[in-house]
Amino acid sequence: MSKGTINVAVENIFPLIKKFLYSDHEIFLRELISNATDATLKLKHLTGIGEAKVEYGNPLIEVKVDKEKKQLHITDQGIGMTQEEVEKYINEIAFSGAEEFLEKYKDKDGKDAGIIGHFGLGFYSAFMVAKKVEIITKSYKDEPATHWACDGSPEYTIKKSKKTERGTEIILHIADDSTEFLEESRIRELLVKYNKFMPVPIKFGTKTETLPKPEGAKEEDKAPTKEVDNIINNPNPAWTKLPTDLEEEDYKKFYRELYPMQFEEPLFNIHLNVDYPFNLTGILYFPKLTNDMSIQKDKIQLYQNQVFVTDNVEGIVPEFLTMLRGVIDSPDIPLNVSRSYLQADGAVKKISSYITRKVADKLKSLFNNNREDFEQKWNDIKIVIEYGMLTEEKFFEKAQDFMLYPTVDDSYLTLEELKEKIKDAQTDKDEKLVVLYASNKQEQHAYIEAAKEKGYEVLLLDSPIISHLIQRLESANEKLAFVRVDSDHIDNLIKKEEEAISKLSEEEKESLQTFLTEVIPAEKFSVQLEPLNSKANPFIITEPEFMRRMKEMQQTGGGMFGMGSMPEMYNLVVNTNHELVSEILNTKTKKKKERLVNQALDLAKLSKNLLKGEDLTAFIKRSYEMIK
Repeated sequence: MSKGTINVAVENIFPLIKKFLYSDHEIFLRELISNATDATLKLKHLTGIGEAKVEYGNPLIEVKVDKEKKQLHITDQGIGMTQEEVEKYINEIAFSGAEEFLEKYKDKDGKDAGIIGHFGLGFYSAFMVAKKVEIITKSYKDEPATHWACDGSPEYTIKKSKKTERGTEIILHIADDSTEFLEESRIRELLVKYNKFMPVPIKFGTKTETLPKPEGAKEEDKAPTKEVDNIINNPNPAWTKLPTDLEEEDYKKFYRELYPMQFEEPLFNIHLNVDYPFNLTGILYFPKLTNDMSIQKDKIQLYQNQVFVTDNVEGIVPEFLTMLRGVIDSPDIPLNVSRSYLQADGAVKKISSYITRKVADKLKSLFNNNREDFEQKWNDIKIVIEYGMLTEEKFFEKAQDFMLYPTVDDSYLTLEELKEKIKDAQTDKDEKLVVLYASNKQEQHAYIEAAKEKGYEVLLLDSPIISHLIQRLESANEKLAFVRVDSDHIDNLIKKEEEAISKLSEEEKESLQTFLTEVIPAEKFSVQLEPLNSKANPFIITEPEFMRRMKEMQQTGGGMFGMGSMPEMYNLVVNTNHELVSEILNTKTKKKKERLVNQALDLAKLSKNLLKGEDLTAFIKRSYEMIK
């Protein structure tokens, strides 16, 4: 047996690992199993090219907990190491100095950016949870086995071992502050989290399997059972296969494997497969989505060569697609991803652009191949498409081919179809095309009906980011103006060949304006007398489009910098051609006049969903009195 000191330029690497990686201490198991997988796959390669003259067979990795001895064992049947290789790969860790080491691997917030893996430290992550680590290894070469041990100080021992089977066993003597890793449930949890799709079978204990009853067995006879290896992973997940080898049911089955608690089927999937200028495979699923974007994220899992890295994929996947689900696997992304790395890495940016393009192409294909089915799914996927159009310029351009604009009558139009419909209804072709839309079918019902009576198309745009998207659409289409159906009266929005003529004289209008200004609070309403159709309501409340839109954008976090809350300011359009307005004008007593104005105003507020609290109580009381 010989002894030595691990060659590190820092005085003691082990406290360093404990101190700076303690928050991530559970990843030790991922790192050790990744090493075991690498050793197994290297052997497969060497036997494949004829360099290793051994039988590859069906190797597996085994994880065992020995609670009594406070040990955790990770054993592989891979390539193994000679004593010389142990000396080279385990004992030689070169650093230029502790200070440079720490500074280089802190992120912009001064926190650890994931040093494991940067210097081949995967194995040494074991010392985050172990007070002593042993390696018993035998190479595929015809050389004696080696036993290496280290107690968490730079000193180690190395000697020959009696191990006869090829491969490596790592024994962790779990530290007193890490006994959670002696619980089988905790180890199983980590294996499922990080190693669920590793390419080599991972055995963790055994399980009882029920066998078919033998021929001629009686009904009351129990079926025979046998103990079999409990393999916790799927070494050949769907994303590692070619799309041509998978059926629709295979994709659904894999979705259920990824999300066992998700009972709804995905709407459709996108299979990613590229090998130049970077390597990337994966499957993304469009689930049914709600308008609440905050609860959708962190459902895509990032892997590196089938090893789980993270489910926070912002920076790799465009932000608007983080609401999707599925898997992305790329060997070009390191196991220990930091945000600063992602922001700076050119390959990551190319991956993000590729995924954006692939999703856009899939959506266009679905729209072209089966528009009816695409329309049926629209409400479940629109939030992703609208968010993508807002945040990704290239996606915005591509989305023009499949973005749908639903109407209040449950039909769907593309932008070009919408433009043609508006042109047919609008008299002045040189004016901007005015797109009327509602954001709430119930609350804006009266306004929608008034527009439909005039023969206008009304869209239903009800997502929480619609104000931002409309602004983006208007900037890209100069001849287009989106106006919510309750932002101004329909007759004032679109020029008609015939202007309505007021039934009131100029003197009567002046008298009416003066009285209304006295009764109606000027800080809330700007009174406008308009000669509308006699069937239109006498009082109509609208909100200036600009102010309403700015208020909505503030509520969704996109308000102008430095602006306070937008004031509650509305237009009160008074239809001078309605008989109630004439009655108000001709009523002799001021008290009755005021009561009629307040009643008409409250009815207009009720229609706009603005009548609340004391005003609502007063309106109900007044209404009963008027009925009496």
